[in-house]
Amino acid sequence: MGRSILSHFFVLSNTYPRSISSLPCGVHLSKCLSRMGAVQQQRRVRRGENFRCLCSFAVSEPSTSATSSSSAGRNSAETASHISSLMDYEILLYNLDIMGMEVTEKCSVAAGVNMIVFSYYWKRIVSGVQPTGSIHLGNYLGAIKNWIDLQNTYETLFFIVDLHAASVFVQSHVRAHVELMWLLSSATPIGWLNRMIQFKEKSRKAGDENVGVALLTYPVLMASDILLYQSDFVPVGEDQKQHLELTRELAERVNYLYGGRKWKKLGGRGGAIFKVPEPLIPPTGARVMSLTDGLSKMSKSAPSDQSRINLLDPKDVISNKIKRCKTDSFPGLEFDNPERPECNNLLSIYQLITSKTKQEVVEECQDMNWGSFKPLLTDALVDHLHPIQTRYAEIMSDTAYLDNILAEGASKATAIADVTLSNVYQAMGFLRR
Repeated sequence: MGRSILSHFFVLSNTYPRSISSLPCGVHLSKCLSRMGAVQQQRRVRRGENFRCLCSFAVSEPSTSATSSSSAGRNSAETASHISSLMDYEILLYNLDIMGMEVTEKCSVAAGVNMIVFSYYWKRIVSGVQPTGSIHLGNYLGAIKNWIDLQNTYETLFFIVDLHAASVFVQSHVRAHVELMWLLSSATPIGWLNRMIQFKEKSRKAGDENVGVALLTYPVLMASDILLYQSDFVPVGEDQKQHLELTRELAERVNYLYGGRKWKKLGGRGGAIFKVPEPLIPPTGARVMSLTDGLSKMSKSAPSDQSRINLLDPKDVISNKIKRCKTDSFPGLEFDNPERPECNNLLSIYQLITSKTKQEVVEECQDMNWGSFKPLLTDALVDHLHPIQTRYAEIMSDTAYLDNILAEGASKATAIADVTLSNVYQAMGFLRR
């Protein structure tokens, strides 16, 4: 099943932005440094064994005191031509800061002139997908399609969460996930888990005798998945926000109980053990609804296959599902009418797969009826999914390639995970192995 899920990731890989000038926030560091006279000393980009990208530059800092040395005078003159004012210098540091860079060292190289050495790294995103069922349109628009875009501006780790279901890798191939889960469980108050909405709903439906402990402790495993890789951001849908909030609370609790000076006394580096991650919720596409009920999320576990568009559905199946999907009897089509959830859902799907703006869809579809809109939506879905289905068939024909991708991903993930796990063992007072 892992191979099938993996093949849906299409061209996902652990990649970095192609150049410094393509960094987020619209900041062009190369232009900034060139204008201010920065001298590039070193630039290392490592793929594979290292995920962090380090660079160092030298920039002359404006002098704050007069010097009598002629050489120092020449340096001061050169500095003035490069950075004309303290404001320019502060602007440079501000640009570094908003791009995730920090000044790591200042060392004097001449009277009145300092060298600034800084490093930067791409912020990290971790996310996973369950291997059960077929990947459907909701999974694709709500998560996978965004992952493809995210890998251009973040360091990305995507995995198949086979432990929840009982770079890209299989969760169970990295033993640190389960080990960290057990350590985190010892610091997790039972009351935190009892308040989880998904646990309450599923246990109420199934009854206490039919609910396993794993359902209760599932959020701890999810926290382990995230904290293990020191994630900066986690892409989540609305239904997962509570679990991520528990992850954040658990990270802060462990940092408080075992981090800082307590960890340092045990021989560690001190400070925070875990990075506290932030949620990354796409503005659109985070919640694609069922074709049979506009108030329910499109789901793999829904009993009726009619409720979802699977990514591998052939043209005739897609056409039949759209023809039979639930609609309403209101005239025209419109977004955001609470009395028309199915209309809003179908228009949103059309907007996402055509990459049109909301206003463009409104202008195109507001005067349509369902008889004219449904064929339009069907054609758009078929056209959008066809290249994905073609690529899927190509990848599935080479299972050795998929196995290699999974093995390579597990190796990269383990290198990161083992560092975090070792720190947690040390901070919690375990004897080093």
